[in-house]
Amino acid sequence: MSTGTPSPGDETSPSRAELEARVEELEETIADLEAEGGDGQPKMSIIATKGTLDMAYPPLILASTAAAFGYEVTVFHTFWGLDILHEERSKSLKLSSVGNPNMPVPNAVAALPGMDRMTTKMMEKRIADNDTATIKELIDTSLDMGVEFQACQMTLDLMDYDEDDFYDGVTTGVGAATAIQDMADADIQLLV
Repeated sequence: MSTGTPSPGDETSPSRAELEARVEELEETIADLEAEGGDGQPKMSIIATKGTLDMAYPPLILASTAAAFGYEVTVFHTFWGLDILHEERSKSLKLSSVGNPNMPVPNAVAALPGMDRMTTKMMEKRIADNDTATIKELIDTSLDMGVEFQACQMTLDLMDYDEDDFYDGVTTGVGAATAIQDMADADIQLLV
């Protein structure tokens, strides 16, 4: 019976010589990229489209962590994801209990008036109790580490947001073409 884990003598396990050849191949690829004028710094592009409390954390945590590992990081915020960068709106992001399969209540109960307020308060308490960074702290840390937060111009116009309402350091007026080019140039592209 197989455990699914290759043993040292298993045919599917690469040999030491094969691993060394692969490492050498990767080193040559990196050297070639650097010789072509690349700075060797890996790039990550994230698209943030959701503005609920639970969906604000993933792009911010991924961006700050990637920056800590030396990545050049850009996060393009569009539609409700723009609320993450809005100074006032980011302080009151909600957690929806309806349609969330991980909520410990059925949808019929989750749809009752006040349930979103209750689940949001429960999550905010959990964040505070665990000494988890706030949205503002993650944004400030990310900006300090060189992460570029971009605000979608079309969404700014659509939602009638004022560019002055965003955190200092946010790049406003960025279009989809710029975001697409950034993704094309990135080593890692994420849609959150």
